[in-house]
Amino acid sequence: MSSELNAPIESPVIESPVRVERPATGGAVGRLADGRVVFVRHSLPDELVSVALTETTSKFARGEAVEVLERSAQRTVPPCPYFHPGGCGGCDLQHASPVAQASWKATLVEEHLQRIAGVERAVVVHDAPSGAKGSRTRLRCAVNEGGRLCLRVARSHDLIAIDHCWIGDEAFAPAFATSWDGAEEVELRAIGNGHPFAVVRRETERGTMYELCSLYGEPLEPSTQSRVSVGDHVFSVGPRSFWQSHRDAPQLLLDSVLTLGEAKAGDHVADLFSGVGLFSVPLAKRVGPGGKVTAVESSPYAVRDARQNAEGLRQMKVREWSVTPRSVNDAVGEGDLVVLDPPRGGLAKGVADALIRRRPRRIVYVSCDAATFARDVKTLAGGGFALEHLEALDLFPMTEHVELVASLDLTP
Repeated sequence: MSSELNAPIESPVIESPVRVERPATGGAVGRLADGRVVFVRHSLPDELVSVALTETTSKFARGEAVEVLERSAQRTVPPCPYFHPGGCGGCDLQHASPVAQASWKATLVEEHLQRIAGVERAVVVHDAPSGAKGSRTRLRCAVNEGGRLCLRVARSHDLIAIDHCWIGDEAFAPAFATSWDGAEEVELRAIGNGHPFAVVRRETERGTMYELCSLYGEPLEPSTQSRVSVGDHVFSVGPRSFWQSHRDAPQLLLDSVLTLGEAKAGDHVADLFSGVGLFSVPLAKRVGPGGKVTAVESSPYAVRDARQNAEGLRQMKVREWSVTPRSVNDAVGEGDLVVLDPPRGGLAKGVADALIRRRPRRIVYVSCDAATFARDVKTLAGGGFALEHLEALDLFPMTEHVELVASLDLTP
């Protein structure tokens, strides 16, 4: 029995039927009648669907399933009304059961490792303790001409005005009823136990300006910070500093890094892309006064926070550096432990090679992108580092993304 999906794309070119074969980045893979690969959002493997094409090239196409002719047993009712063809692109997998989501993520990681790095590894995706609903403590929204908060259509600059976000913290509710007229972007933050607030970006004649506001649009003191307890430490996080978006992410990632790193008293550690010190502060406590932790971070806002968070830990030094081959040479020594938590683009050119030359004993790599992680693993493996342990954590529920934490050891 077929079922039509809500809000079909305006004036689409429809291809039907299309048999969906397997998960892929950007939508499940099927084939058009002419043999071209098509990436189909809102579909699941083994389904037969009608596809509204949104992008075509001579080699492949992209589209959205607007009618399900044969449905997967793993299809479920999306909990968010903005999830439909032509709707919000923030969540990719709301139509998939939890089992199907975990399988999708695991498949992508396994395929990237095999195809890019030549590594065969079975992957199991572990759920976060909190449920998906309301798990996101940071939400970046665009603002339309009417002053309403918006998210974007997938692979588009088009805006979708929303009056709530299913996956966002419930404390964000007042922000969706507030007018943000004149703002370009509003990032909502409900980090830690304090009051949630908004970081508002405006474009003025003097350039880009940021201001802090309550979720009702009232100005706040520029010194406003979040205070977050993780383990036995309370972190100060400024409004311009990065912090993991999932409520459970800081504790889960820290636990994995400490377990895989196996740092002990007297060790030397380099924490590259160290942010506000989520990993480097606990590592400094582990290595003790006889050890050394060098935290390398390019954001001046995060550096300021990290130095505040490291107060009293003389064994920890925070360097306001970009992670480059030169900074690796300065921060990493032979036999050290290295922690990496780069942005989605992975390591910059030459950084992996610089790490190979410095010969740390172990690298703990935290990644939110399986493809760039696999690329860097390939380079490091070519320099003598073996992928030992790999954990996959579902810290981006309802999407195809997954957080990876891996250890790579220098082989004799």
